[in-house]
Amino acid sequence: MAWVLKIDDATIESGLVHDFDASLSGIGQELGAGAYSMSDVLALPIFKQEDSSLPPENETKNPPFQYVLCAATSPAVKLHEETLTYLNQGQSYEVRMLDNRKPGELPELSNKMVKSIVRVVFHDRRLQYTEHQQLEGWKWNRPGDRLLDIDIPMSVGIVEPKTHPSQLNAAEFLWDINKRASVFVQVHCISTEFTPRKHGGEKGVPFRIQIDTFSQGECGEYTEHLHSASCQIKVFKPKGADRKQKTDREKMEKRSAQEKEKYQPSYDTTVLSECSPWPDTPYVSTNQAATPTFTSTPLSTYTASSQLSPTASIQETQKWLLKNRFSSYTRLFSHFSGSDLLKLTRDDLVQICGPADGIRLFNALKSRSVRPRLTVYVCRESPQQSPLLERHCTSENGEDGVSPRLHVYHALYLEDLTAAELIRKMACVCSIPLGKINQVYRQGPTGIHILLSDQVQAHGL
Repeated sequence: MAWVLKIDDATIESGLVHDFDASLSGIGQELGAGAYSMSDVLALPIFKQEDSSLPPENETKNPPFQYVLCAATSPAVKLHEETLTYLNQGQSYEVRMLDNRKPGELPELSNKMVKSIVRVVFHDRRLQYTEHQQLEGWKWNRPGDRLLDIDIPMSVGIVEPKTHPSQLNAAEFLWDINKRASVFVQVHCISTEFTPRKHGGEKGVPFRIQIDTFSQGECGEYTEHLHSASCQIKVFKPKGADRKQKTDREKMEKRSAQEKEKYQPSYDTTVLSECSPWPDTPYVSTNQAATPTFTSTPLSTYTASSQLSPTASIQETQKWLLKNRFSSYTRLFSHFSGSDLLKLTRDDLVQICGPADGIRLFNALKSRSVRPRLTVYVCRESPQQSPLLERHCTSENGEDGVSPRLHVYHALYLEDLTAAELIRKMACVCSIPLGKINQVYRQGPTGIHILLSDQVQAHGL
């Protein structure tokens, strides 16, 4: 097989070779049942520990708000790990919302309402990627139910509570930061509903309760992000959380004093720790076919899979994914920076993208060689020789022999299998202006010339 590249003053012949390859959660600080001011929170012993490495108090930036979930933390959590709180399915739990602003801080919020969105989301990052599918499956098994509800009669200081039928795991409301405000939430999904059965038993996945707060913008909409915080929870069937808490407490009592020092004490309440705002990206059907686009990017940016920098921005990470043939995952990683993507392990990527693409993405992130989908070798021949098949010439004694001319081939590594990619790369290696290439043909076995197209390229040259 061969193909011909017709240009103004030369013809190029090719041979073909195929190669087919958070954060220290706010450690659950103990907060008295009747305390609602931040002075009580800051008076806790954990805040009195002095650390010379911390900046002076006047340089420390405090969050404008504090949220406290009135549920006890587990005693079976090691030091420096995020707290874990057990909840009973369907039970109402109070979340206190406290004004943590310093005098004179954010004066534009005075005498104004803010909007908060409370969500129950997956703690496991791998489940976050498939959240839509997970929630659709839950909705199918529990028609008419919601994952999260607000207990309006018990809530204090909130107005205009709303839930959306399309968002089963979220609710929103307005509240006045200058007044006492508490919202009572109910989580109706249990942790074992999203885990496969293993050896006759089930191990529940952790969730997160996250609150994102917004102020009113110039257009009257609550779009200006102010603060976000979350905590890790597990949800059990009614009274199951109480039994689990008791079991953890009994296990800790059996440990030695030295072992107990490695674990956090259990606090009566859970303080939500600051986090990034939850990405509120609308769902896009995965059935929509992505339309490939091509640009005249220099060959050097396509022939090798350059390493993703940990300092890459979200936009740069998206470009890296496109350049390395991961366009189908750009929406999935639409909020990932370079450091976020590099933190994923091989197992994480396999579970997210499947075995083939997961391993390929992991190798690309680690700058391991990723085999191209097709390798083409090309060389320029002299005008005296046949541009297609002639390889022999007659020697002076009349015997057939190999031409003494040395044929040097260039390798073209094709990744997208499109005609535009092949033409662009041939123009680069042969130092031919791209505009001077008129048409590219492939010569069939009977000598016919087939015009090169994306379909011909995709089905093998």
